[in-house]
Amino acid sequence: MTFWNSYRSLSPKTRALFGIGVMAWASIGLWMSPQVENAMGMVPTTAEQEELDRKMALRVSRVEKGDH
Repeated sequence: MTFWNSYRSLSPKTRALFGIGVMAWASIGLWMSPQVENAMGMVPTTAEQEELDRKMALRVSRVEKGDH
């Protein structure tokens, strides 16, 4: 039996609780990651952060539609 079939065989209430649990686990992970990074010494330096910001800058260019 595949994972999807096993999931589908659960009652709707159980599936809802499972989904809420997964969302709670993900939220806790997002909330705790800065503290974990600080504790492990993985905080980027100012130069590294500026380089990342420069690379991630949104660049939008306009392209004219050709007559084909």
